[in-house]
Amino acid sequence: MTVNEALRAMAGVVILLSLALGYWVSPYWYLFTAFVGLNLLQSAFTKWCPAMAIFRKLGLRES
Repeated sequence: MTVNEALRAMAGVVILLSLALGYWVSPYWYLFTAFVGLNLLQSAFTKWCPAMAIFRKLGLRES
């Protein structure tokens, strides 16, 4: 698995999990969904995401 694949997988899991928590636990979890979306949006422009640094340290390859 590459860094980009891991990032997309993690984002998908976190978004789906926070949507489920927002539905079943508290609507405040939707704020976490918005945070993940904003982080993805800023990483599209800046080419930087904190999770990518973590995945690199875990030994995932770039491409």
